[in-house]
Amino acid sequence: MKRNQEFLNWLDEWFKGLKPATFKDLKIVSGKTALVSVDMVKGFCSTGPLVSPDIAAIIPEIVSLFQNSHKLGIKHFLLFQDTHHPETPEFTSYPPHCLKGSGESETIDEIAGLPFAGRFTVFEKNSISPAYQTGFDDWLKKHPAINTFIMVGNCTDLCVYSHAMHLRLSANAANLKRRVIVPENCVATYDMPVSTAKKIGALPHDRRHLHKIFLYHLSLNGVEIVRSIS
Repeated sequence: MKRNQEFLNWLDEWFKGLKPATFKDLKIVSGKTALVSVDMVKGFCSTGPLVSPDIAAIIPEIVSLFQNSHKLGIKHFLLFQDTHHPETPEFTSYPPHCLKGSGESETIDEIAGLPFAGRFTVFEKNSISPAYQTGFDDWLKKHPAINTFIMVGNCTDLCVYSHAMHLRLSANAANLKRRVIVPENCVATYDMPVSTAKKIGALPHDRRHLHKIFLYHLSLNGVEIVRSIS
């Protein structure tokens, strides 16, 4: 138990020590960079069974990063969005959500209404991973000059984690130099207290702990974690 507590104390200090960064600090080259948005759809922010106020709370920070990225000259904005088939096996683990053709699977208005929305490339996904049946790997092959990916969205420990790890591990496997950067203030996950989980027969989900531990694990595997990007 003492060893466990030592690690948790260290994790808290690591998280508190995350530093804000600027595009200049990170040496971002606009022509080699893509901004990746994961699941910033209405089904997690405003309507449906999986709406989370913690996810909705990061919308202003994400919109600001979109705007600043566009001002910098970044041209690739990649939106990965849950767009589920009604018979997906995922619905045995989570309530039905973000069905294809429904309002829940639509990009949130705050992002969809940006004046440069014509630059968005939307990838529909039927699982928490971008790696399967989305066409993303084909996009990567067609855009070899893009070697830096800034990632925002939700959930830190599910789709964001899966996406960042796919980018990192696929680059490792192919001996490619690739950067994956996650600003902590632009990612979030949902909360399910133990008491609530017991009442509804679900698994609990501690937002604060899982947010930290999965950011740590991304860092452990070579993903750059910063507090924010401006």
